[in-house]
Amino acid sequence: MAGTQIALTSGSYAFDANSQGSTSGEPVLLLHGFPESSWCWRHVQPALAAAGFSTLAPDQRGYSPRARPTDPADYAMSILVEDALGFADAMGWQKFHLVGHDWGGALAWQLAGRHPDRLRTLTVVSTPHPTAFWEAKAAGPGADGDDQAERSSYMDLFRQPGSEDFFLADDGAGFRGGMAAAGLDAESVDHYYARLGTPGAMVGALNWYRGADPADADGLGPITTPTLYVWSDQDVALGRTAAEATGSHVDGPYRFEVFEGVSHWIPEEAPQRLSELLVEHMGSA
Repeated sequence: MAGTQIALTSGSYAFDANSQGSTSGEPVLLLHGFPESSWCWRHVQPALAAAGFSTLAPDQRGYSPRARPTDPADYAMSILVEDALGFADAMGWQKFHLVGHDWGGALAWQLAGRHPDRLRTLTVVSTPHPTAFWEAKAAGPGADGDDQAERSSYMDLFRQPGSEDFFLADDGAGFRGGMAAAGLDAESVDHYYARLGTPGAMVGALNWYRGADPADADGLGPITTPTLYVWSDQDVALGRTAAEATGSHVDGPYRFEVFEGVSHWIPEEAPQRLSELLVEHMGSA
């Protein structure tokens, strides 16, 4: 992976991160999801750097070996938001562009809703606004058959204590099968399992699910930051109902892009198109 590997301190933990681009460029913070790492941005970061941006992709809490508490309470959304702000503070960034995928996207919505003064733009990849997600989950199957509760049922396993044993057994057969079924390419599956293939690492990643709370959406006002939301129609985890409802929770300039024929793993599967949209969105702010 190109760029410069650096260590960042946020709170009492040290995080590994990849930095690319001119330090004089507008700053961009890229947040990965499960079971990814900063590596998921390996094709996006160079494109943004070539466009003049200064980019930072950290391995987040649970993924960086020196930032891996075992208690799910240490993965509360408010703490994860403080981590992200700490990354920006460590870089000396007062205002920055924020991009998040999957859990990184969920975190990005929270940061934008609670700290809009820190952001230039917001881009969320795959993950709908949290209120749209929970409303779609509670609504049951829609007229088109979209059932967010069914799509999200895998989370019950992820949240169970000891489920890391299932993912680690037989050289990660459960992990590998689940990720492949969700559309993740074999190279990425192997890379992420190589990083998460120990009990401590897998627990750290799963603790994002175990520390989550539906109440995280409480008090999250409308998003006022210029926002790009990118969703793909072959996403097995996040359906159209919540994706299309997301715009009603954004009061600022809003753009919704659908990648047809693309799975949940947009940064890995469609990085060129995503990068082009990011450059356009961030450049227009």
